[in-house]
Amino acid sequence: MLGDGNATSGPLARRRRATLAAERRASVQPVNGASAAACGSPVTAQPSVPGGGKKLERPSAPPPWAERKKRRAEAGDRLSCHKAQESLLSSASGYRNYRGILNWCVVMLVLSNARLFLENLLRYGILVDPIQVISLFLNDPYSWPAACLLIVGGAVALGTYTILFLKLYSYKDVNLWCRELSTIKVKKLVRSLSCPLPQLSQGDEHKVCYPGNLTIRDMYYFVSAPTLCYELNFPRSPSVRMSFLLRRLFEMLFFTQLLVGLIQQWMIPIIRSSMKPLEDMDLSRMTERLLRLAVPNHLLWLMFFYWFFHSSMNFTAELLCFGDRQFYRDWWNSESVTYFWQNWNIPVHKWCLRHFYKPLLRRGFGKMASQSAVFLLSAFFHEYLVSVPLRMFRLWAFTGMMAQLPLAWFVGRFLRGNYGNAAVWMSIIIGQPVAVLMYVHDYYVINYRQETD
Repeated sequence: MLGDGNATSGPLARRRRATLAAERRASVQPVNGASAAACGSPVTAQPSVPGGGKKLERPSAPPPWAERKKRRAEAGDRLSCHKAQESLLSSASGYRNYRGILNWCVVMLVLSNARLFLENLLRYGILVDPIQVISLFLNDPYSWPAACLLIVGGAVALGTYTILFLKLYSYKDVNLWCRELSTIKVKKLVRSLSCPLPQLSQGDEHKVCYPGNLTIRDMYYFVSAPTLCYELNFPRSPSVRMSFLLRRLFEMLFFTQLLVGLIQQWMIPIIRSSMKPLEDMDLSRMTERLLRLAVPNHLLWLMFFYWFFHSSMNFTAELLCFGDRQFYRDWWNSESVTYFWQNWNIPVHKWCLRHFYKPLLRRGFGKMASQSAVFLLSAFFHEYLVSVPLRMFRLWAFTGMMAQLPLAWFVGRFLRGNYGNAAVWMSIIIGQPVAVLMYVHDYYVINYRQETD
C-alpha cells in the first residue's frame, strides 16, 4: 500500500507542477496574442487575494548606484559651496527683475511728497476754497472784469480759435487734394487718403466721396471731433457706452477740483514766496524755490495731461462715436526728445506731420530744416497762447521750445536708453517751472510793483 501510494503520488505531483508552470506562462503572455514590445511594458503576474482584489506590491528599494550618487552629492555640497557667477546688479549677470526697487522708489516718492504736503499744511493751513475761485473773477466790482477773468478767458478763447484754425486748415487741404484728384478723373475716393485700398470693400458701410462731404453736418462733426486732421470717412464706434461715458465724466469733475485745490494749496504759496529772491537775484534762494515748485508743477502737469488727453477727449469721442482713440502713445518711455514730442500729443503731431512737415519735404527742404520749422511753428503758438492773455511779450515759452532742438541733438548723440529717458524727464520736470516763474515774476513786476511804487 505504501508503495502504491508513492507510485500514484509521483505522477500527481508532476501534473500539479506542470499545471502551475502553464499558469505562470499564461500570465506572462500578452493579451490577444500581442507581442510584449507592443504592450509597452512587461506584464507581471499579480497574485489574487480573497474577495477578487489584487495584492498591493511593496515599493521597490532604490538601486545601490542611486544611493552612492546621492551620498557623493551630499559630500560635494559639504566640501564646496561656491561657483563662478556675476553679481545681480552687474550688467553681465543678465538680471532684469527690479520690481522691488521700483516699489521702493514709489514708497519713497509718496513719503517725501507726504512730508512736503504736511509741511505746507503746518505752514499755511488749509487754503482750498472753491468760493475764492469765483470771487477772483468778481473781486472788484468797480474794475470788472477782473484780471483773472481776462487771463483765463483770453487763454480759453485763444486756445479755442487756434484749434479751429488748425481744423479749418486741414479741412481746406484735404478738399483741395480731393479736387486735384477729381480733375485727373479718379473714380473712387475714400475719406482717408492714407488708408489702404483693401478697406474699400470691407463691410457694408456707406463711404462718402468728394464732393458729397461738403455739407454743414459733416463740417460740424469734424469741428466737434477730438482731432485736428480732416478725413472724408472717420472710423466710427458702433454705439455709445454709458458706463464708459460716466467714468470719463467723473474723472473730469474729480480732476478739475483736484487741480484747483492743488493750485490754491501748493502752487500759489510757493510762487508768492519766490518773488523776493527773483527781485534780489539771489541764485541760491531762486534755485531752492525752483526745486520746490518743480514737484507740484509736474504733478499738476501730469494730472492735466490725464484730464485733457484721456478723460476729456475720450468723453467727446464716445459722445460722437469717434473710433480713433489714440490721443497719446507711450511718451513716458521716451529715450529721446524727438520721440517725446512725437508721442505725447498725437493730434498735433499728426497735423504737423500731414500739413506742415511732409509738404516741406515735397518742396525740397531737408529733414533737419523741416524739423526745425516744425519746432519754430510750435514755439510761436506756445508763446502766442501765453503772451497774449498776459498782455506781455517775453519770449520765455518761445525760447524754451527752441531750446528743444539742441537738447534733442545732445540727447540723441550722447545719451541712450535709460540715460536718455532720464534726460527727457529732467527737461520736463525742471523746464516748465522755470518758465512759470519767469512769467509770474514779469507779470508781477509789470502789474503790481508799479502800482505799489
